[in-house]
Amino acid sequence: MKPLEEYITVGTKRMRCGYTTGTCAAAATRAAAELLVRGQLVCAVTVSTPAGIDVIVEIEEHDQGEGWAQCAVRKDSGDDPDVTNGALVYARVERAREPGIVIDGGVGVGRVTREGLDQPVGAAAINSTPRKMIAEQAQAALDAAGQSGGLVVTVSIPAGVELAAKTFNPRLGIEGGISVLGTSGIVRPMSEDALISSIELELRTLRARGVQDVLIVPGNYGRDFACGQLQLNMDDAVSCSNYFGATLDAACVLGFSRLLIVGHIGKMAKVAGGIMNTHSRVADCRVEVLAAHAALVGAPQPVIAEVMSAATTDAALDALIACGKKEQTMQSVMESLAGKLNHRVAGALQVEAIVFSNVHGVLGTTPGAEELAASFT
Repeated sequence: MKPLEEYITVGTKRMRCGYTTGTCAAAATRAAAELLVRGQLVCAVTVSTPAGIDVIVEIEEHDQGEGWAQCAVRKDSGDDPDVTNGALVYARVERAREPGIVIDGGVGVGRVTREGLDQPVGAAAINSTPRKMIAEQAQAALDAAGQSGGLVVTVSIPAGVELAAKTFNPRLGIEGGISVLGTSGIVRPMSEDALISSIELELRTLRARGVQDVLIVPGNYGRDFACGQLQLNMDDAVSCSNYFGATLDAACVLGFSRLLIVGHIGKMAKVAGGIMNTHSRVADCRVEVLAAHAALVGAPQPVIAEVMSAATTDAALDALIACGKKEQTMQSVMESLAGKLNHRVAGALQVEAIVFSNVHGVLGTTPGAEELAASFT
């Protein structure tokens, strides 16, 4: 059977879409329900996704017994590097005594242990849209057979126990497995929306715990420096990747009081230049920003030219150190950075930053950064 033939363009590449764990669970549910209520084994199921795309999903495994049936489908994430790609998603469908469709999670599907997530504490981590899709497919099987009554659907992803360690779930308070996700039913490769949604979810979870101050690190460099060199407590830290603007916006909407960014000069120079998505595909003005601020503080023209042609920000800093202009340049950069950050949050919260280099250590701080950092020790 051919894979989903739905494509999007990411950068200069044409990339194939896949379907979510929610779509997989819905397809497995329909096949298992057909097997239970009609005794009919189907080789594939068509699922209409919320994105408006019909997906044909092949059934890989089936089993049945007295009062129950189970089917499995294999997750296809297309060209997206999803950790769940290739995992088998099972749905076991049983008769229920009461009308309606009851949905629960089995092996490899996590349980919610903290407030602030899509499902209440104690529930299986099967989000609202997948639950709706699963219920619709179970009910459709009953309707097609002309039967009434209720069904119990249990979704299991055996590989999810191991895969959960590669997801945000342990940090979010989802224990024992992965989540069954998907608002559109379709996986769009390298989706910025999905990454930003993950950041927003982490922030929302912290606010639900009553956290007022949040530590933001762009990635591993920031996390390692904040933890190792600054010895900050990382319990309330969120990785924002390249999405500074979206992270600041979400923090404002969610009502945080204070936000501290610990970031490498390579990314923070871009933010000082007003770039709120620092992915190299979007913008790269690192050395241009450093050169402009070096010029502002009176660096000699040959040094400015050397900074402009530097291959890395550390090489640019070396040139500034050699002429004695690093401190003044970084002070100017930090003033610009503070202005850009405060303009973005528009007074909704206090935002501070610590900028570092792995070679040169702390390069600069905004006025209230050190005081705020002390609250994370």
